[in-house]
Amino acid sequence: DGMNVLFIVVDDLRPVLGCYGDKLVKSPNIDQLASRSVVFSNAYAQQAVCAPSRVSFLTGRRPDTTRLYDFYSYWRVHAGNYSTMPQYFKENGYVTLSVGKVFHPGISSNHSDDYPYSWSVPPFHPSTEKYENDKTCGEKGGKLYANLVCPVDVTEMPSGTLPDIQSTEEAIRLLNVMKTNKKKFFLAVGYHKPHIPLRYPQEFIKLYPLENITLAPDPWVPKQLPSVAYNPWMDIRQRDDVKALNVSFPYGPLPDDFQRLVRQSYYAAVSYLDVQVGRLLNALDDAGLSNSTIVVFTADHGWSLGEHGEWAKYSNFDVATRVPLMFYVPGMTTSSVPRGERVFPYLDPFSHVWGTEPQGRSKKVVELVSLFPTLAELAGLQVPPACPETSFQIPLCTEGTSIVHYFNASEEKVEEEKKDGCYDSYRCSSEESVAFSQYPRPADTPQWNSDKPKLKDIRIMGYSMRTVDYRYTVWVRFYPNNFSADFEDVHAGELYMVETDPNQDYNIYNNISHGVFHKKLLG
Repeated sequence: DGMNVLFIVVDDLRPVLGCYGDKLVKSPNIDQLASRSVVFSNAYAQQAVCAPSRVSFLTGRRPDTTRLYDFYSYWRVHAGNYSTMPQYFKENGYVTLSVGKVFHPGISSNHSDDYPYSWSVPPFHPSTEKYENDKTCGEKGGKLYANLVCPVDVTEMPSGTLPDIQSTEEAIRLLNVMKTNKKKFFLAVGYHKPHIPLRYPQEFIKLYPLENITLAPDPWVPKQLPSVAYNPWMDIRQRDDVKALNVSFPYGPLPDDFQRLVRQSYYAAVSYLDVQVGRLLNALDDAGLSNSTIVVFTADHGWSLGEHGEWAKYSNFDVATRVPLMFYVPGMTTSSVPRGERVFPYLDPFSHVWGTEPQGRSKKVVELVSLFPTLAELAGLQVPPACPETSFQIPLCTEGTSIVHYFNASEEKVEEEKKDGCYDSYRCSSEESVAFSQYPRPADTPQWNSDKPKLKDIRIMGYSMRTVDYRYTVWVRFYPNNFSADFEDVHAGELYMVETDPNQDYNIYNNISHGVFHKKLLG
């Protein structure tokens, strides 16, 4: 009898969490989950924007195979009729349920969140989702704005609630339904925050006094950064409070005091999210399902908080591509908890000081495209086969590889085996782990549509390779009419060494010969 799956995906969350070593952020519930999980410190999304990333990890295929780099096509029609992860679980006897933002809404999931292929019942969306970008921010009794920084009084919001609160309530309701009907389930819960606007219950700001908020360690645009690599954060410039600052396009910095406000609100939104996750996991306990349910926690990509003079996502930097990733597997990542004992008691971030280390931490570099085969293996389903070089005609295959074999391998053991060139019995190789990400651009210099070019406007694709030692990126000519990249026509390159330059501020691409990197990238 297989395990249930609770799949939690968060929008725009970089790993600013206590369990990832962040000293400022209060995230006791996610930290508690981490303490019972295997945590991957080097997990990366395949493209740092919502729809392409979600379609990629839900199908287990890379953006070059889903052919989605923007928001405007449905892969089943446009690329190939690929099976998704929830579809595969559904076909294997699971009840599959979607709450909140799992697929990106709109044409990229056929205006139906890929129902009925992926889900057993129509997906749930919170009724207050439609007010996300409305003018709901501002002073009591004063004028309302559509701001970036938007702490609110929840009682004054439409319907007196917020989307993530509604999603948590619905997910808890579904857990209780599933408890009574005793069917195996795959429940995906997609939270909206900390996606902009940074709209959250105002009490969370108390957790982050402004005097504790620092600027990014590198708030300047790096001198050696090729202009094609820079994203001009257009979505942020369109918010009322940012508009009022009259920041020059594209490189003009936000004023320091406003940078602190944005960072403060991002952290506050993370703590608000932590409360939702805490309530959800506490309900899993209440329903008696914690010993029979795998919990996965991740995000669709990261978010820049002023590093490199950048905000938002839309780039190939670690801050935009790196995500939290943890797997709780009862009996595997923790020993089974005695009946009646709680696995996930709710922890209040206002009173709780949390300080435990994750159960297991892997420094292996992994990719979100590996979620599909990994979850299939953990649930005891047959792992979908690896895709061949081109797989447009193949409904079920994956371009990721299961990372379950990294779960129990302690780092020391892996280091030893690396010397012998053999990780474990079924995977003998001395290959280092690599994560590939990519980002499209309309031009070599920042334009109004650099962050989100439509397919027809893409002229350059930045292909990026992250290993434990370096990040290597080439920006090459791209032809949108036939989805082809010309690796001979390199417009710019980046190379950052992790050990000496962890923040990726000093591009040494032009100081070295990169034949060996280029060869690896082409694989």
